[in-house]
Amino acid sequence: MTLVQAVVLGVVQGLGEFLPISSSAHLILAPWFFHWKDPGLGFDVALHLGTLLAVLAYFRQDVWHLIKGFWHSLWPSTRDLQENIYQKLAWFIVIASVPGAIIGKLLEAKAEAAFRAPLLIAGTMAGFGVLLWLADVLGQKAKNLDRITWKDSALIGLSQALAVIPGVSRSGSTIAAGLGLKMKRADAARFSFLMSMPIILGAGLVNISHFRDGATTLELAVGFVTAAVFGFLSIKFLLRYLSNHGFGLFVWYRLALAVIITAVYFMR
Repeated sequence: MTLVQAVVLGVVQGLGEFLPISSSAHLILAPWFFHWKDPGLGFDVALHLGTLLAVLAYFRQDVWHLIKGFWHSLWPSTRDLQENIYQKLAWFIVIASVPGAIIGKLLEAKAEAAFRAPLLIAGTMAGFGVLLWLADVLGQKAKNLDRITWKDSALIGLSQALAVIPGVSRSGSTIAAGLGLKMKRADAARFSFLMSMPIILGAGLVNISHFRDGATTLELAVGFVTAAVFGFLSIKFLLRYLSNHGFGLFVWYRLALAVIITAVYFMR
């Protein structure tokens, strides 16, 4: 792997982790398009840790309040799960993370092996793009973040398990679920990003033993920094963009990429 490849894959991870376009699909497609070798699990860990840093940096104040809220919720004298938004959100994130992590882990190996073929990725990119569009158009967009329920968080967590299929998108599946549960666009995205922290951390820790495999220290550092920078920028962009726009831009991108994948596949 060259440093240029490390930068490109870092950009792909940073953008794809938070924009509803599927980072896993793009990390499969980039080597397929350009005939690159698999960079290895160690580099994948570096990319995930980079995007974890991005979300921690962007939501640093929220993260601190969530930690304090979770701690206070453990004790009867400070527990206020009805009124304290950070205590509620901390537990909502826990609830949303558990089912997605369990189901995702059970299906991960089979799903990634079965859905890595370019044509299948083209199908999931297009198919889920349509589902995202339907959720955006049909969703009532009435709930703010402080109005979601325990049931909402569990259902959004279950939707996260679909992200093991390349082309679905973790952020896309959770945001679409939020929209289907009447959440506003920006609030659905914000909850998606906050609940991504334990999932991204878990994805990195699962393969941490392979951190030194397949890439040099410089390549790992370049991928980490690039993923962190572009992850931060993608979060900032999407939250601002969704305050005045829908998901049509990303739906059209997914459909266009599906066409390109199909064309390249048959031309080869």
